[in-house]
Amino acid sequence: MFLFGARQTGKSTLLKERFKDAIYYDLLLPNVRKALKRNPEAFREALMDKPAGTLIIIDEIQKVPDLLDEVHWLMVNKGLWFILSGSSARKLKRSGANTLGGRAIPETLYPLVWPEVTDFQIDRAVQNGMIPRHYMVENATKRLAGYIKVYLDEEIREEGEVRDLEAFERFMEVAAISDGEMLNYSNIASDCEISAKTVKSYFQILYDTLLGYEIPAYRKEIKRKIIQAPRFYYFDVGLANYLMGRLNLKRGTDDYGHAFEHLVMQEIIAYNGYSGKDEKISYWHTYDKKEVDAVIGDARVAIEIKSCEQVKTRHKAGLKAFKEEHPDCRLILVSLDPITRTSEDKELMYVTDFFKALWAGEII
Repeated sequence: MFLFGARQTGKSTLLKERFKDAIYYDLLLPNVRKALKRNPEAFREALMDKPAGTLIIIDEIQKVPDLLDEVHWLMVNKGLWFILSGSSARKLKRSGANTLGGRAIPETLYPLVWPEVTDFQIDRAVQNGMIPRHYMVENATKRLAGYIKVYLDEEIREEGEVRDLEAFERFMEVAAISDGEMLNYSNIASDCEISAKTVKSYFQILYDTLLGYEIPAYRKEIKRKIIQAPRFYYFDVGLANYLMGRLNLKRGTDDYGHAFEHLVMQEIIAYNGYSGKDEKISYWHTYDKKEVDAVIGDARVAIEIKSCEQVKTRHKAGLKAFKEEHPDCRLILVSLDPITRTSEDKELMYVTDFFKALWAGEII
């Protein structure tokens, strides 16, 4: 199995706690990494006498892609089992590394999700995000700063991903302004003073290193003309907040609203991944500015996300417009309004009630 996940999502902790008897190789340790880079065959030699069914875990496999040839041989010829974890698939792709002939199932570890937090605090989650080390403290600013520094030093500089590290760091800050928004490469390029081609390559680095992802536009036009550009999200809302300087979010502000929307989308993405349902998730935005934040499947469910504490008629406008074109769609509005209820054909759900229903399999 390949277990991918961004830095500090808890891959190593999870694997060590769940598989205490496994043989463990940590490629973040310089001596282990250097030894196996110089002599990958030593890995095979160390495991030749292990019985079939022995579990071996290799953490940060992208650091020594050549080990995948040895893993493949040991799986086929010795019947050994492997879990290979990593925070980036980029180096594996670029090196043309062995993908184990389809024998390894890819899985993703996301930041913390609602069912994993016993004392969930919505405002803390909106501000700090859900990376374990960040959510668990009252003020995560210093930890987020350290997170960005380590990412730039170890994923970007050390791996030689870009020539101009300062330009890439500036790009990350500008990309945060686009978080949850439709991508416009030309505008971002202008703000960063780099080419649109370079901007696209930088976004690809974020995707390959699991720091961000795109939500495509819903493309089925009925009456209204719809926008086709994808939306970009950082993988965790705390990261976007830090890069944008949103360090003291207050309810009722636009900044809080953007972060709240991101958090709910983050939860939907994680549930879709963990559940194995793999539903298509898109968004809907028309040229006359009607919008739905998340469309599930072929307009089976439409979800609008508002940080308001009292839902009013104007907050339902996007769902109403979507319903006119997709009359069989289930409509949900997620908000901070504490009274979960049904209003005409729309389900108005307090955010944690929505999370509870989501993880019970009642939404997707």
